[in-house]
Parts: sequence; C-alpha cells; structure tokens
Amino acid sequence: MKTKINRKTFVYGIKQIAKKDPAIAKLYAEYGCPSLKYRPVGYGSLLKIICGQQVSTAAARAITGRLDQISNPMTERTFLQLSPETISKIGLSGQKESYAEEIARSVLNGQFNFRRLAYMEDEEAISEMLTLKGVGRWTAEMYLIFVLRRPDVWPVDDLGIRNGIKVFKGWKQIPSREQLVNLGEIYKPWRSVAARIIWHYTNVTRKK
Repeated sequence: MKTKINRKTFVYGIKQIAKKDPAIAKLYAEYGCPSLKYRPVGYGSLLKIICGQQVSTAAARAITGRLDQISNPMTERTFLQLSPETISKIGLSGQKESYAEEIARSVLNGQFNFRRLAYMEDEEAISEMLTLKGVGRWTAEMYLIFVLRRPDVWPVDDLGIRNGIKVFKGWKQIPSREQLVNLGEIYKPWRSVAARIIWHYTNVTRKK
C-alpha cells in the first residue's frame, strides 16, 4: 500500500516545499491549509471526476449532486440499472453516459479493479486507468490525488493550476507545460501538496 496524504503529512510536505519556494511559503502563511476532503475508492468517485471534465465547477456540482440523490456512492451495478429517463435528468452528455456504462461493465466483468490501483506506483496506476474509455491523464491524476491520496502527482494540464501559478508568482503569461514540469521538480516529492495549496488559493481568491 502506498503512502497517503493526511493532515499531518500535508503540513509536513508544505513546509518542505516552502523552504524551496518563497511564493508557496507566502501562500501557506496567508491562506493556511485547505480542507483535505477525499473521495472513497471506486466507481462513484471516478464517475464524479468524469462529470467534471470540461464543464464549469457549478455544472459539475449540479450533476454530482443529482448522482448523490440517486445513490451515494454510486456503484457500477446501480448505474447500469438506471432508466434512460433518470440518466437524462442527471444531465450527463451522451458521450459521458457512454463512458460511464463502459467503465461500469469493465469493473463488473473483472477487466478493471479499483483496489488493485492502491498497490501500484503512480505512473503504473495512471497507465492502468488510461485503459478505460473516457479516462485521460487529467482524470487519472485527479483520481490519484483525491481518492488514492498520493503525495507526488503534478497535474500540469490543469487550468486551475496554470492560472493559479501565473497569478501568485506574478508571471505575465500562463506558464507552458514545460515550465510547469520544470517547476514541479522543485516540489518533489510533494507535488500533490503543492497542487492542493494552489487550488486552495485560487478557490479563496475567486470567492473574494
């Protein structure tokens, strides 16, 4: 079983990062520790992440809220038993509905096992998840960060991370993927911690 982030390890990790990056130290001093809410292992959590692909935060929350009203957590068996009318009310696009069905069948027929991911290295787990239709690297990284609670995942394609870094570091342009990869080298082996503090910063400042 791989190391999981909890509040104690998060605080330790952020202090290690802060020694290397004064900008992160300033964020932590001003905004503190984010709420470390994590999702349960399994189909329901992955489905919620897929619901958040390429839609606004408000739209994603509305869809996941409707899923929770039906079953929390949603299971692969329950989803396959939903009527077309119920699925339509949830608000999933036809494409995401197709992804949800195919993933559910992959789990039920034994092709994919969520619990097995917990024993894999990060890249191995991501590669395993990429075998699922509808799961790209961003989706797999979100699963590793918020469900498996891995400490060193760096989602360089996440728009919130890119915009957040631009603002708090005072850069004139949104950083390129290469720039983010290089920056992530400073944050190893706590890149998930860096991502969480950056998301926390963008969420707080957006509300203000």
